[in-house]
Amino acid sequence: MRYLITGGCGFLGSNIAREILRIGDELVVFDNLSRTGSAENLRWLQSFADFVFVHGDIRNALDCSQVVQRYQPDVVFHLAGQVAMTTSLSSPYHDFEVNTVGTLNMLEAIRTSCPQAAILYSSTNKVYGDLEYLHYTEMDSRYAAVGFENGLPESVNLAFKTPYGCSKGAADQYILDYSKMFGIQGVVFRHSSMYGGRQFATLDQGWIGWFCGQALLQKQGADGDFTISGSGKQVRDILHAEDMVRLYLEAARCIRSTAGNAYNIGGGVGNSLSVLELMQLIEDTIGFKPRSRHIAARESDQKYFVADISKIRSAIGWEPLISKQEGIGKMISWVEEMQRTPS
Repeated sequence: MRYLITGGCGFLGSNIAREILRIGDELVVFDNLSRTGSAENLRWLQSFADFVFVHGDIRNALDCSQVVQRYQPDVVFHLAGQVAMTTSLSSPYHDFEVNTVGTLNMLEAIRTSCPQAAILYSSTNKVYGDLEYLHYTEMDSRYAAVGFENGLPESVNLAFKTPYGCSKGAADQYILDYSKMFGIQGVVFRHSSMYGGRQFATLDQGWIGWFCGQALLQKQGADGDFTISGSGKQVRDILHAEDMVRLYLEAARCIRSTAGNAYNIGGGVGNSLSVLELMQLIEDTIGFKPRSRHIAARESDQKYFVADISKIRSAIGWEPLISKQEGIGKMISWVEEMQRTPS
């Protein structure tokens, strides 16, 4: 098998790339190295085995067509993207170029040069909007969505909101439409929260890694508090990188079953956490109570999103194996290692 990963030096891409190298399949990594940590992830991958690295930008149609035409991949994991809602609000045109135009560039490259390739796309739960029309119960540490005890299924209405929701949602729909109109083997994963090693989290993206990192810095004596947007009772189901890697590779192997479909993806109800519950779990894990303060809620932040993963379970038998307790322990260990390593 020959795999092409756009954004292959990002968090999701580098984890999948490492497993492909371990298996011994052929790998082409396509990345413009613009994100925090991407250059470090490239060096990390190069320490394991040889592969092709292409420094390219998905906003450039020629870059996309050349890499697809030259390497003729069997599978494209299209993971490159602008991933922060806050950035989309400050730079909506950039967000559109990366997420929507970039996806269309890759689809056109596949359609014209390599139509047999499968493309699996990393979408987002933000395609469902802020979900304010749902009914919520407010408990001591979290919100619950009434009537969705097993999580939200794919039948929930699409409701793009914020430039990020619009750009990712449009790309999501382009993937599905190219499957219908042109026979491209496209799969869409609408992700909840992902975390794990190789995630160089920032204030705007990668909330689990960010909270873990800030708590560890405080434990080491750093001054100041860190902020929690809103009440802190917002809930997501969290998915560890190891489970995520299994998902992508298995879905590609079972492409006849998965092509043309969108799937809600997360850790499921059992791996759901509010921000307040994450803080408590971090405290229990590191033996230190982090200092925090509340600020205004983020624009269009969902009170609750937990993925109903029954559709993907039925399709390929996949489900998460890493519990939130084990996963947070792994995350903290990786962040500690990075904080000890000179930059």
